[in-house]
Formats: sequence, structure tokens, C-alpha cells
Amino acid sequence: MDRVLIVDDDVQLCSLLAERLGTEGFTIEAVHDGPRGLERALSKEHALVVLDVMLPGMGGLDVLRRLRRSSTVPVLLLTARGEDSDRIQGLEIGADDYVPKPFNPRELIARIRAILRRTARTVTPSGPLVVGDIRMEPTIREAWLDGSPLNLTSVEFTLLEVLIRGAGQILSREQLTEAVLGRKLGPFDRVIDVHVSNLRKKLGVAQHGQRIKAVRGSGYLFISRREERNDPDERGDHDTP
Repeated sequence: MDRVLIVDDDVQLCSLLAERLGTEGFTIEAVHDGPRGLERALSKEHALVVLDVMLPGMGGLDVLRRLRRSSTVPVLLLTARGEDSDRIQGLEIGADDYVPKPFNPRELIARIRAILRRTARTVTPSGPLVVGDIRMEPTIREAWLDGSPLNLTSVEFTLLEVLIRGAGQILSREQLTEAVLGRKLGPFDRVIDVHVSNLRKKLGVAQHGQRIKAVRGSGYLFISRREERNDPDERGDHDTP
């Protein structure tokens, strides 16, 4: 039974979510302030953290920032509807996904299940993935760039693995959202684009140029060969296709 931590100062909402999620087979722990939320999130006792942005004592984004210094536990961020800056900043810091308030509990449950499916995905034993100076070990979910460890979040690791396995192929935003986030791409949904942007920053630029290219109107392409550098359809100086 998956244990979920809810960090939200709305006690009534936490009670309702605990009841609803409990009927779905989850074990729920709820805390109502930032410092306590960070302490419990660092305990390694939870499969996922549902984290509100607006918290007393320490804001949700600060909690997330400190959490990501030492933990890759999946985080689903709760943001105020229309607060795009909070969503983008949360994803850049390391949130896996977000749900705007007010939300339908069914949507929240679906997002939680999607994240847990991804993090619980079993890997068929196989050798490492090596492309140029990037090395990945899927069985232990660790990656290295030119011999140095890459500090990737869980979702970034999955994204890099999907891109590398599809190297040389254009993968649409729809394909990446389903393969990486485990859900359908929604209208005005930029979550996968932010994760791609974060990953590109961590990977830096290879000798042949940008490793992950945005292809206008199509999606993203992982580049592993010098001759693909001047693809006329690529738009490598932007993160959004």
C-alpha cells in the first residue's frame, strides 16, 4: 500500500483527501506547515509527496528546494489556478507535476497514480545505455556525464532514458508526456517542456551542439551525431517546439 504525504495548511481539505485517497488504497499522512512538511518528506517513508505552494512557516517552493538537495521522492505540486510562475518555478526546482486549485479529486488521484506507475516501473535487466559521453544504468537509475554523476530527478532520468532510446527520432510532446509522465497531454500543458529545459541545462552542450533539439511543430529529438546538427527543421535555441 503506497504511503502518501500531504503538506497543506487547509485541514479540512487534507481530511477530505485522506478519506478519498484512503478508499483508493493509499495510506495518508497529512501535515500543515512547511518545516514539518520538509521533515516528514525527508523521512524516506513516503512513495509520493503532495505539496501545496502556500504554507505557513516555510513556503512550498522553499520546501521543495531544500528537499531536492538530498531526495528524489516524487512531488506533486498544488498551485493556485492561474499562477503560472509558481508552476514553472516548481517544475524547475524539481516537482514532477502539478495540479491547480481548485481541483477535482479524481484528477488528483489520476496524477498520483501516473507518477507512482512511472516510479514503480520495473526494468528488464540489461546493460548500460551509452551515447557519447552520457552513460545510464537503468537498473539503478543513475547517470553520468563524462564520468561525473548527473544529479537528475526521477522524472528527468526517465525523460533522458526515453530520449536516448529514441535517439535520432522525433518524439512528439504527446509521446513524451505519456511515456514520461504517464498521462495524456492536456491543453496549454507545458510540463514536459519545462522538464526538457531542465534536462538540457544539466546536460550542457556536446561537441556537435545542443543534445536535445526542439523540432518546430513536431517535438524533440535527441542528437547523437554531428551530421544531424544542421537539420533545417530544428529550432535548437528554444525549448518549445
